[in-house]
Amino acid sequence: MPDATGRCISDVCSAKSDCRGTAYQAGLNGPWRDPRVTENRARARLQLVVPCYNEAGRLPEAAFLEAAHQRSDTAFLFVNDGSTDDTASMLERLCAAGNGNLTALNLPRNLGKAGAVRSGVLAALQRNPDFVGYWDADLATPLPAVQDFVAVLDANPQIEIVMGARVKLLGRHVDRYPFRHYSGRLFATAASLALNLAVYDTQCGAKIFRVTPNTRAAFAAPFQSRWIFDVELLARYITSTGSDAANRIYELPLMTWIDVPGSKVRPWHGVRALWDIARIWWQHKRS
Repeated sequence: MPDATGRCISDVCSAKSDCRGTAYQAGLNGPWRDPRVTENRARARLQLVVPCYNEAGRLPEAAFLEAAHQRSDTAFLFVNDGSTDDTASMLERLCAAGNGNLTALNLPRNLGKAGAVRSGVLAALQRNPDFVGYWDADLATPLPAVQDFVAVLDANPQIEIVMGARVKLLGRHVDRYPFRHYSGRLFATAASLALNLAVYDTQCGAKIFRVTPNTRAAFAAPFQSRWIFDVELLARYITSTGSDAANRIYELPLMTWIDVPGSKVRPWHGVRALWDIARIWWQHKRS
């Protein structure tokens, strides 16, 4: 099976699984073989990337195992983003019990969420899925919501991107810290202006894409922003699709979203985010 660089990775057999697997780590110059982690060799319809940085005591393992055993059409690719804790060992144990639907990709140094997501998506695209996406490791958006995202794509062939939207409506359980909610609304306004797109929530960590030339192109080059790469990704997509972008992007109000303690986002990241927004606006305007 070719990796994200087009080179082949050797098949290895797992003593804990009856599937044939490919196991690898992603180095800065490409993946290399690691016989400890196996993946599902059958083509899953959806490849879901889960970026992980120091998640050893935080990742809800039971929820991922349940999904791996119940949803044969979905494969999960955990990207260990140069973690300094026990994340690598934890993912090794988790993947071994994942019924062939859980895989780990280990980055030798921390690239930030943007780099981790992009590395995972590029690897996932090599498996030729119908859909690819990324999902926050803390499951602030619970995994049962995945089927709602896929249902939107199935029912609307013109839609290429489904993004979770954290909208606090009656009958829904969206629990955000007040400061993060109000600062998020200010950021969303700035992002809408930068993109010239009436988008409610660019930063929700639950997104699924139909695999098309336009969505592939959005991940082709490294992101310049480590934290608000979602806005950069949308800017690339809008540039690629033109005025029709608004008809191809769907924001799905989430039934449940919980602000899980332990976020890696810090207050000073807001200053960098404003700079990144201005830079994205300028580049998007020029393009």
